[in-house]
Amino acid sequence: MSEGFIPLSVPNFSGNEKQYVSEAVVSEWVSTGGSMVSGFEEKLAAYVGMPRAVACNSGTSGLHLALLAAGVKPGDEVLAPTLTFIAAVNPIRYCGAEPVFLGCDDSLCLDPALLEAFCEKECVLKEDGLYRRQSGKRVAAVVAVHVFGNLADMPRIMAAAQKYRLKVIEDATEALGTRYTEGPYQGRFAGTIGDAGAYSFNGNKIITTGAGGMTVSLHPDWAERMKYLSTQAKDDLLQFLHGDVGYNYRMTNLQAALGLAQLEQLEGFIAHKHALYDFYRERLDGKKGIKMLGFRPGTRPNEWFFSLYLEDYPLERDALIDALSKKQIQTRPIWALIHEQKPYRKNEAFGVEKAADYRARIVNIPCSTNLSFEDAGRVAAAIIELAE
Repeated sequence: MSEGFIPLSVPNFSGNEKQYVSEAVVSEWVSTGGSMVSGFEEKLAAYVGMPRAVACNSGTSGLHLALLAAGVKPGDEVLAPTLTFIAAVNPIRYCGAEPVFLGCDDSLCLDPALLEAFCEKECVLKEDGLYRRQSGKRVAAVVAVHVFGNLADMPRIMAAAQKYRLKVIEDATEALGTRYTEGPYQGRFAGTIGDAGAYSFNGNKIITTGAGGMTVSLHPDWAERMKYLSTQAKDDLLQFLHGDVGYNYRMTNLQAALGLAQLEQLEGFIAHKHALYDFYRERLDGKKGIKMLGFRPGTRPNEWFFSLYLEDYPLERDALIDALSKKQIQTRPIWALIHEQKPYRKNEAFGVEKAADYRARIVNIPCSTNLSFEDAGRVAAAIIELAE
């Protein structure tokens, strides 16, 4: 068994990456635009079954574009989970709006019961939208984050959004390839159910372009708007005329070349993730006070991250992380709750008790798409050994 460092989640460049990047370099089109960008947009749109995809420089910028296309304005409020990475929430502030935080269910995703209760008890529905009684502000949208590749309960979220006239923005930055296999959204991918969705290709995601993202929408005019804003809102390419305040959110041709090669391998990456998850579950779930969190029934998740819930484990979260680090095994806790972070301490939060418990007890373990079963076995053995 190897004794080297085992990282948490790293890229897997085992396909045509070198060839496609070389082609981009030979073409001398390495910056923004280029055939690789349009090709990557077309391939990803086809994969998730959407009419169009808009490439951008990060999942964060994709979420910002989606919120802008949804018409989120200064003074609005947007419902968002507190148990997520802060990049899912910061774009709300970019729009001049404020987040209102909700807790999670056992999928780690936004709890639809809390969404329903908040809209019913804390808000009033008027002719021009939903307004919160306490603040008097319009509640414009809800951000549904598919945490660690686990689909949020989209049938209930969409039903609540329709009832209360909320736009739904899906943060699918961790969930490329996750889809429903049963129910009203059978066959639909994460990111394609709400009004708009965003994906991330950061270095630790299931496919990567180093940094980068993509956004999609069911509304053709939204996609056009997002493309327009992402490229500095140019109305005339030759004369440098601009019709709005735009953004430099473009993806480079070199990044897109990586993305095309990575996308070709996505289904194989997901298959390896499934096998690794089952391997870990057999060795860890129910052992030494450990629960290995599962994924929503009726879905094909991409199983991007694996989460151990330390139900009755003899070491606390940070002690286990530290002990594994000394064994050259990288792990991490789940994110700190956003409503407790300095920029958002004045924002309101509802029903966050379960999120706080998961924050205190979850450890994510190595799950790279090129992780060997030998190294996964070493990880599992170390976790069991530390409990004895």
